[in-house]
Amino acid sequence: MLRSLKDLERYTITATDGDVGLVVNFLFDDQHWTVRHLVADTGGYFGGHQVLISPISFRNADWANQRLHVGLTREMIKRSPGVNTDKPFSRQHESEYYSYYGYPYYWGYSNIWGMSDDASLLAGGPALASPVGNSNHAPFDVHLRSVNEVRGYHIRGSDGALGHVHDFIVDDRTWQIRYLIIDTSNWWLGKKVLLAPSWATSVSWVNQAVDIQMSRDAIKRCPEWDPTEGVNHEYEMRLYDYYGRPAYWTAPTPPSTHPL
Repeated sequence: MLRSLKDLERYTITATDGDVGLVVNFLFDDQHWTVRHLVADTGGYFGGHQVLISPISFRNADWANQRLHVGLTREMIKRSPGVNTDKPFSRQHESEYYSYYGYPYYWGYSNIWGMSDDASLLAGGPALASPVGNSNHAPFDVHLRSVNEVRGYHIRGSDGALGHVHDFIVDDRTWQIRYLIIDTSNWWLGKKVLLAPSWATSVSWVNQAVDIQMSRDAIKRCPEWDPTEGVNHEYEMRLYDYYGRPAYWTAPTPPSTHPL
């Protein structure tokens, strides 16, 4: 199911022996636009510092009660490597995190999560050799980016500014970001539209901007997104048909090749 990341903030992370804290942020990789970690604020549990929780550790989600259950103990989480979301999280740092939990590496393989598109299937699986440093696999300069940082990035179209990044729509099975929610209120009636990250021609992390080869007129006429209705398959079909783009559910999406 597709969900807004804003809607998942403040969800409770529950370990096998009790609550850990609340979701306050997300880290996604800047090559495949997939959420790799949730950032949980531990509040009064562990002195108030933040910890990373990978979707690999998820066991079940209680969407009705806004609670995510993980197959980790509170002590394991307490002793996990620290995180500073004010800086890009490098592949080297992520390797340390994966080594701590004994997770097999996901990067450098054909699917989103190593040998699978389902993160939870990596838990308890055989260790995969790290492709880090191997020229045939993922390079060191892939970083994890903070969702809170990227909210507010400018969207630049072919003939002017289109708006800014308001939020993200994520697939709660693969944790891949399917859409950027774009707020156009700075230039046209406050309409919110959805754009797939793969449609971007470039992203400037330094200038905090995303470039898309679409005109303002094309954005004005695109199917408007109603946040109260979420994202359903009928709307997605209309959206992809309008833009004349191949739908992600009909063919595999190739890895991004534009400079991130």
